Amino acid sequence: MEFTGIRALVTGGASGIGLATANLLTERGASVACLDLSGPPEPLYGVKADVRDDAQVRAAVADAAGHLGGLDVLVNNAGIGAQGTVEDNDDDEWRDVFDVNLFGMVRVSRAALPYLRRSEHAAIVNTCSIAATAGLPSRALYSATKGAVLSLTRAMAADHLREGIRVTCVNPGTADTPWIGRLLEAADDPEAERAALEARQPTGRLVSAQEVAAAIAYLAGPLASATTGTALAVDGGMDGLRLRPEK
Repeated sequence: MEFTGIRALVTGGASGIGLATANLLTERGASVACLDLSGPPEPLYGVKADVRDDAQVRAAVADAAGHLGGLDVLVNNAGIGAQGTVEDNDDDEWRDVFDVNLFGMVRVSRAALPYLRRSEHAAIVNTCSIAATAGLPSRALYSATKGAVLSLTRAMAADHLREGIRVTCVNPGTADTPWIGRLLEAADDPEAERAALEARQPTGRLVSAQEVAAAIAYLAGPLASATTGTALAVDGGMDGLRLRPEK
């Protein structure tokens, strides 16, 4: 129960990695609010906002902080995906994905910082991706946003260190989330596509939302008080390992 007394806001908290994180932090003693387009399952407290809208974000963060009595932890997890090479996505899609994946983090962080500065245990954890550190096929737009998130994380860590706010990010590999589920459903051969996604991770399987949530909880928790500016890979060894083929 290391999160007893800690108040956390999780964006994208209605499903996938965000919901798994909100549930885990609650189990470990935190008071949690979820910011999303739709409400999370009960009994989690939800605030509705589109992270593309600054006024909505500011109102939702104020609502969450008022309900919780302040903020100690922000998990910037809201995001959307995109497929294609640099030729395949038009300018409007580039703007939209950056608006959610990068500028959305900026808006929520900006709104949360006044509350975090008053906390004795202040931490921001951004959900980044293996796409920030490895070249993945047909993910040009998505990878560009996550590369920016990685750089943003390190810059924020430097900016806010002396204010007592730690900033880190988690880099999941291909995770078994609703978005991946929709991609598989749209594939010509869902079983073959899933097998290909599993095979490119050295562990031979997708990462679970709960495994990513556990990494986020570590980075956000008091036991990580000496950790800032760090990117923690939860990718089944995809970024760092180069295994020889099995005989």
